Amino acid sequence: MSSVPVAVVTGSNKGIGFEIVRALCKRFPGDVYLTARDPGRGQEAVVKLQEEGLHPLFHQLDIDDPQSIRALRDFLKQKYGGLNVLVNNAAIAFKVNDQTPFAVQAEVTLKTNFFGTRNICTELLPIMKPYGRVVNVSSMASSSALGRCSQELQKKFRSDTITEEELVELMTKFVEDTKKNVHEKEGWPNTAYGVSKIGVTVLSRIQARMFNEKRKGDHILLNACCPGWVRTDMAGPKAPKSPEEGAETPVYLALLPSDADGPHGQFVSEKTVQTW
Repeated sequence: MSSVPVAVVTGSNKGIGFEIVRALCKRFPGDVYLTARDPGRGQEAVVKLQEEGLHPLFHQLDIDDPQSIRALRDFLKQKYGGLNVLVNNAAIAFKVNDQTPFAVQAEVTLKTNFFGTRNICTELLPIMKPYGRVVNVSSMASSSALGRCSQELQKKFRSDTITEEELVELMTKFVEDTKKNVHEKEGWPNTAYGVSKIGVTVLSRIQARMFNEKRKGDHILLNACCPGWVRTDMAGPKAPKSPEEGAETPVYLALLPSDADGPHGQFVSEKTVQTW
């Protein structure tokens, strides 16, 4: 078993994820895994970084596929005895003028952005090593979507005692409400992406609480963050930030020094804790 520290970045063959891998290859003192659903695209991205003199490794990962997640978990346990840094970056978004029915957009978006991220965490958080760092890439869209929820929903999503089960119920309810076309009447905003990222931010708060309760002495720090509006395939060419700039906050959180006691359980943008 290797005693080398190991970092994994989900959805990292392009965009912000690719830049996070590039930065970690330069600054993280261990093995860095670039992951992608499509092994061909993943290997191409690895070669690109190797041409720059960097040494990323590749592992296939589709966060929509529980078997793929478990294969990664077993590999990390066997080779490294666990994981030091996890950056949950994989996500999807429909374009603004996409004609896909909203209920379908809601189901597909939440399947990956919330449920896929949660499934990764279910399998990989238990193998995080002491002083591990977990970064869930969320979005400012989560706080703007939160502001457009009903007061009742806002109260639930801001609660310091909400459980993972309750959060899953709420995310499931949003998808069901869109199918019945009653989501706005039920207090939801008209954004599947925004709601999926509310889920990621709240999930992060719950997970940080869990680490405090069960593994306080392990000094694991877990946060959600917003990379900003970044020029990627997802956000389009008009965004003000380059992918490299978008990677700055996730990388900062992934590399928090071992003597840091925070941020933890926070929503961070521009390396600054935001009010949730």
